[in-house]
Amino acid sequence: MIGTLDYETGRIICTEEGAYDAAAFLRFLERTLREYPTGKIVMVLDNARIHHAKLIQPFLKENAGHLALIFLPPYSPQLNLMEGVWKWLKESVINNVFFDHVQKIKQAVRGFLADVNGRPLEVIDRLCVRM
Repeated sequence: MIGTLDYETGRIICTEEGAYDAAAFLRFLERTLREYPTGKIVMVLDNARIHHAKLIQPFLKENAGHLALIFLPPYSPQLNLMEGVWKWLKESVINNVFFDHVQKIKQAVRGFLADVNGRPLEVIDRLCVRM
């Protein structure tokens, strides 16, 4: 799962992919630009290899006026707001729960994301203010 958190609105956007490679990340960036067609997007990322891939460089150059990627220092997941989302997800959905089929996990994850996207002020408070 690839995701982003809008710290101003509390909106979480996630996408499921079969594989997490540069092509999947490029599709996610394209989706993000469709979701936010105006203004400047500053996306804060860890230093995963896919975030620096040659495949996405032309896209970044083409959209430089609309999208900027900022990379966190190595070994600093505590600065990444999405790590807070993943932790919250694990605590709420996956921790100490047995799922007998992967589809049930996916359904539970989708339910969690729909639920928290319905509570944007709580998302902001939990992940952006109290961080």
